Amino acid sequence: MAYAVAACGARTPRLVGTSEVGVDAALLAYAYVPGRRLNAVDDGELTDGLLRDVWRQFQRLQEARLAHRRLQGDAVLVGDDGLAYITDLRAGEIAAGDLVLRLDLAQLLTTLALRAGPERAVATAAAVLGEDALAAAVPLLQRVALSRATRAALRHDKELLTRIREQIVALEPETEVAPVRVERFKPRTIVSIVALTVAAYIVFPQVSSVDFQQLVSSASWWWVLVALFAAGVTYLAAAWMLMGFVPERLSLGRTVLVQVAASFVKLVAPAAVGGVAMNTRYLQRSGVRPGPAVASVGASQLMGMITHILLLIVFGFITGSTTTATQDLAPSRTMVVVLLALGLVAAVALTIPRVRRAVAARMKSMFSGVVPRLVDVLQSPKKLATGMGGTLLLTVAFVVCLDSCVRAFGGSLHWTAVVVVFLTANALGSAAPTPGGLGAVEGALTLALTISGLTAETAASAVLLYRLLTLWLPVLPGWAAFAYLQRKEAI
Repeated sequence: MAYAVAACGARTPRLVGTSEVGVDAALLAYAYVPGRRLNAVDDGELTDGLLRDVWRQFQRLQEARLAHRRLQGDAVLVGDDGLAYITDLRAGEIAAGDLVLRLDLAQLLTTLALRAGPERAVATAAAVLGEDALAAAVPLLQRVALSRATRAALRHDKELLTRIREQIVALEPETEVAPVRVERFKPRTIVSIVALTVAAYIVFPQVSSVDFQQLVSSASWWWVLVALFAAGVTYLAAAWMLMGFVPERLSLGRTVLVQVAASFVKLVAPAAVGGVAMNTRYLQRSGVRPGPAVASVGASQLMGMITHILLLIVFGFITGSTTTATQDLAPSRTMVVVLLALGLVAAVALTIPRVRRAVAARMKSMFSGVVPRLVDVLQSPKKLATGMGGTLLLTVAFVVCLDSCVRAFGGSLHWTAVVVVFLTANALGSAAPTPGGLGAVEGALTLALTISGLTAETAASAVLLYRLLTLWLPVLPGWAAFAYLQRKEAI
């Protein structure tokens, strides 16, 4: 690029030598040109003559089909001799196409307009390049087409691009240029592609092992529809659960979409991580500050965990006292003694100052934000009812879904036993480090249902249908919701 720029007649520091440095690097030495970057030049020194000189150097690049790709303020050097030099050629390319050259024009127009105003930037460009050449840049005067530093600078003058376009159109009001759709390859696009690839890698082997013929022929479709409806209700319940612990107002429809999108994300992240990350991002995009957003999601998760543990203990004892078939699922006397012993050990450990300080330091960051959020929710009966109602409805919907899957294959269990089975498997799935709790949930559900009295074949079929409705079927709708929310910049 240095040789090509010099050969086309554009002013640039002369490349005087190169040298290999190690295996993967080279040293390039340029002649020193005393001066300052355009960013460092005072406004009073930005004369029309200097701006026209910048445009003349740019014109020579364009005529030689050389694209700079980084024409920001630090890429133009104003020498002590008052002349403009083009520098920072590391991202440039030779034999550039028309679109890339037009992008360079839009970038330099915006860079000079940020310093000298759109009127002077357009006027001096028209004097050198001509009005027709400027018209080609109009469709590309959009934030996504500009460099990151320029986009950041435009936050302080959001109407600048519009004013540049207006100045160009005023020179050539009859000019018609086809619109250009420009999309920047963002990190979130990479995440979406990787997530979809991993999801496909996980889903296809799982689905390919399913005997759909046997599943379809033996299932009672009335109960399958009930299970499908219950699985759909879980997304509404999850949305209410989140909204109840956020004092700010949220859209119910969009919050439900976020929960659907989370069903796609959890295929590439542990179940306890994907939903938390999605909800936190959604709250931040909805205008909630990062700290309160994390605290709100933490509050909903904390209340959900407390509710889950209490329900597991209560229904475990109820199940153990009402039916012998599921007695093994109830907390045993030995387990209670072990838990009490662990609690006693923890209490003794907290009497040690060093342990107490370590625990306090770890818990302080969470409770410093979560507790105030819970206090805000407690002061609003409507919010409290929404949050706790969503928490309970989420459990009820999953239990109904699992029970319907069991009944779809001719099985039948006491409803308290189904509650214990679900709560146990869900706890293991949340703790498992696998995406969506894969392996842990299936194993726990199948074992628990078998212990509860179902045959191994019925238990396996019910678990397969349950996971199909709650994990695999939502993948494509979840991906569609994820893509839609990204386009709307809601996540």
